[in-house]
Amino acid sequence: MALFHVRMDVDIPRDLDPAVRADTVATEKEYSQDLQRQGKWVHLWRIVGQFSNISIFDVESADELHEILWNLPLFPYMTIEVMPLTQHGSSIK
Repeated sequence: MALFHVRMDVDIPRDLDPAVRADTVATEKEYSQDLQRQGKWVHLWRIVGQFSNISIFDVESADELHEILWNLPLFPYMTIEVMPLTQHGSSIK
């Protein structure tokens, strides 16, 4: 498995149809919760005061993460920063 730290900043256009916005946000929630249940999206943290999150993904490869991110319903409205992670030499776990 490969761990990735992912920051997602969301910027939904203010003039987006409210029904489209509500449907997209609901679909995003369903998709993300399914990935959490599968153990692929292992942490999801809100950044206080922003429409942003920090997430940790545990996936087979960068290619798998790429597919997951591109399939996020809110992807067209996101700026995403990905950092691959590896075990630290001083970690006791």
